[in-house]
Amino acid sequence: MAAIAARKRGRNRRPDVLHKPRGVIHPRVQKVGPEHFGIVAIDCAKARSKWMLSDFYGKVLAPPAVVEHNRGGFEQALAALKQATDQHQIHDLLVAVERTGRYHHPPARAFAAGGFEVRTVHPFTTKQFRQPADPGNKTDDTDLAAISRAAINGFALIEPTLDEFWRQFQLLVRHRRDLVKKASILCCQIKEHLDAALPGYAACFPTLWDHPAAMTLALNVGGAAAIKEASNVRLGSVLQQAGVGFQQRTLVRVRDWAQSAAAPDAAEAHHRQIACDLESDRRQKERQIQALERQIASLLVRTPYVLLMSIPGVNVVSAAEYAAEAGPMANYANARCITGRAGLYPSRHQSDQVDVSGAMIKCANHRLRFALMHIADNLILCNHYFRNVVAPWRLRKDDPRLIRVRVAMRFSRISFQMVAGGKVFDHPASRQRDYILQKLIGFHQQHQTPVLNVHHDLQQARIQLPPGEYAAEAKPLQEELTKIIEKRRRGPVPLGEILPAVLAELASKVVQSPPSGNTGPT
Repeated sequence: MAAIAARKRGRNRRPDVLHKPRGVIHPRVQKVGPEHFGIVAIDCAKARSKWMLSDFYGKVLAPPAVVEHNRGGFEQALAALKQATDQHQIHDLLVAVERTGRYHHPPARAFAAGGFEVRTVHPFTTKQFRQPADPGNKTDDTDLAAISRAAINGFALIEPTLDEFWRQFQLLVRHRRDLVKKASILCCQIKEHLDAALPGYAACFPTLWDHPAAMTLALNVGGAAAIKEASNVRLGSVLQQAGVGFQQRTLVRVRDWAQSAAAPDAAEAHHRQIACDLESDRRQKERQIQALERQIASLLVRTPYVLLMSIPGVNVVSAAEYAAEAGPMANYANARCITGRAGLYPSRHQSDQVDVSGAMIKCANHRLRFALMHIADNLILCNHYFRNVVAPWRLRKDDPRLIRVRVAMRFSRISFQMVAGGKVFDHPASRQRDYILQKLIGFHQQHQTPVLNVHHDLQQARIQLPPGEYAAEAKPLQEELTKIIEKRRRGPVPLGEILPAVLAELASKVVQSPPSGNTGPT
């Protein structure tokens, strides 16, 4: 993000303490006395860790010791810790574990199960507290000392715990994102091999992956010479055998390309074989992504984050990614806490009269930032209100990255009000909000979700809706049901089977206010 002039500096409030709010321990230290407050520092590795006990003054009470990451090792460490606390009359203590990938989870769980409060120390914090005392010297023992200093100074932080539901939600969303990245890489590799075997073929189609007929012909017929010699009947039979629908104009486009195709690279057949193998892998990943998205949707509808789908430009996947990375909205005091955790603010350098803002800070939750920026892109593209908001910024030639950050910050404020307050999108500048149940039905139709699962997800989403919105949500569903009835289709119509039940649920939950002056039964 380009350097910009600092604005609204008056909003920054002087902190009450110099420590991180989630790392303050001094009231507990004052209560028991510094010499009776213990700090357990743990430096983690993959198979084993090292721990040390000291008091608040920094006096080492239990020297560094190795603990193996197994049940026996943890039980031995807990027993040694209990013996040391009894011997030195430690009345209160905390356990500071350096966050190291996933290696810190086993010792953190073991000491938490032993009844101790476990906090985490960021590796950057350890480095900053180690270098002044041991410059150029990094060992497990120097790291333990740095972790203790960080905890004493209020930089061992309490992290909110997520229950099984949110952990599962987060895991599935991240797994889907990883599969999407791998599928994108496969698309690039496939096009590279296709260009080697069939030069210029992929450019004949705006989006090659939306034309299964084009991909099937490229992988099953042969090179440009074979396609040129094949008749339309031959090409059509190849597609019919593969179970792929097609139009005659697709065959014409392919044959026109073959007439003027350039010579392929060496080992043409091998390039096509590699592309065929990669395409099979890509299709498998697409099926996995679809299955994951169905699971993610069933989890999203159990949270208030489903209300974000009433915003034009926010769909099931983007709302689920944001929900999984943000976690329970109760963990945030206000919307600025969301943007602060995502690092949506510029770094700042101020000294005397110099005050310069630079790029966004690097130390942030980058997954949450990605989810917010992805939604910002969708809003700029699909939301009428945000398109109008962005237009003057673009005319001023503001940095596109800065524009995305501004939209993401506005969305974070709107999302906080909606999710925390249990409200649908009711922005005064919006033309009309989207309907959540209608979006869910469209999503499940596209993903070919079984009828029972669709009905279950709609019921869960209805629970999250405010009762005052039942009538509005029922209106488009009633119109869809009317269209189905008027068409009088033969055979099963799954959507027509579940819509009456959903409409009945919405109608039965409408709250009727008692007439004026009615005191009700005594």
